[in-house]
Amino acid sequence: MEYPTFSDAEFSHRYKTVREAMQQAGLSALILYSTTSSYHEVLYLSGFIATRDAFLVFPLEGDPTMFVQMYNHVPNARQIAKFADVRWGGLDSTRAVIENVLERKLDRSRIGLVGPITYKQYELLKKAIPEVTFIDFSPSLSQLRLVKSKEEMAFLQKGAEFSDLAIEALEREVHPGITEHELAAIVEGAYLGLGGKTHIHYMGTTPMNNPHLCVPSQQQSSRILQIGDVLITEISAHYHGYAGQILRPFAIGTSPTPEYQHMYEIAVEAFHRIASVIRPGATSNDVLDAADFIHQSGFTICDDLVHGFGGGYLQPVLRTRPTSVKIPETFVFRENMVVVIQPNVVTEDGRMGVQVGEMMRVKQDGIESLHHYPMRFIQCE
Repeated sequence: MEYPTFSDAEFSHRYKTVREAMQQAGLSALILYSTTSSYHEVLYLSGFIATRDAFLVFPLEGDPTMFVQMYNHVPNARQIAKFADVRWGGLDSTRAVIENVLERKLDRSRIGLVGPITYKQYELLKKAIPEVTFIDFSPSLSQLRLVKSKEEMAFLQKGAEFSDLAIEALEREVHPGITEHELAAIVEGAYLGLGGKTHIHYMGTTPMNNPHLCVPSQQQSSRILQIGDVLITEISAHYHGYAGQILRPFAIGTSPTPEYQHMYEIAVEAFHRIASVIRPGATSNDVLDAADFIHQSGFTICDDLVHGFGGGYLQPVLRTRPTSVKIPETFVFRENMVVVIQPNVVTEDGRMGVQVGEMMRVKQDGIESLHHYPMRFIQCE
């Protein structure tokens, strides 16, 4: 059987880089935890996407061990994982992890924790192996994953391709009279048969002449699309955990109203202004300066403006200055980072909004899109 995977050389590089960081932090091992909704931590070091929940014990020296909680998921995990030691987690995977730490004689060492480990799991770890010093290694691993390899970039391009296919399918198949639920079927039908999977498909509709929606909706409703509606979208299909992301508005059965066309033009201008300043050595302050244009034009935002991407929702996560709870620490962009630029231009009363954007790669001389679908306000008959 063939599943998407990275080369042995790719995993060797990851292991070497992660272990160098562990050594600097004085760690003997990592305990990584992933769930179906937060699977990138274990995926990065195993090649396996958690199908319920999974623990990975990753030692500074020696081979890793993965514990899969659901017994019937173990055979497939063994087919996909890049190492041989894949086990059922038993009645409680946390206790299986504790036993593994004891077997490795690491119960008096420093161990890094990575991922959404629950309070109950953490308390059990502390009680069972009290002489272990646990530290939060999630931020450190996240930093290591910001710059993408050539192989990761190829997976991201595949995710972008699947996401573009979804937008093309919406353009081709959306029409007045269908429900929002059918939008989801159109999106997923574009890539599931090709090996793609859904990361998110946020979509919402509202009448352009009496709007009450400013940002794509996480859940689709039974609302029936009407002539004169606007559909705003955020589409991310992934290829083995590496998603694209594209955001486009659609006018249903008519042209955009002048008000929506104006907002769209502001959003596109903001997108290009932000894209023009991102390059290696540029900072988050450069992005915030460029984004001031949105507020100068009389609008605000709802969704985040820029975020890192590719194996999770990564740094930097930026809003505009007026909409930030606090100004983030200065972030410096590096070559081969991947970001999503996604200005969500919204009226001050929050009743009306559009969103445009896509996933982009930071190159030596600037930034380039990983998507091929054109930037436009799509019209569906």
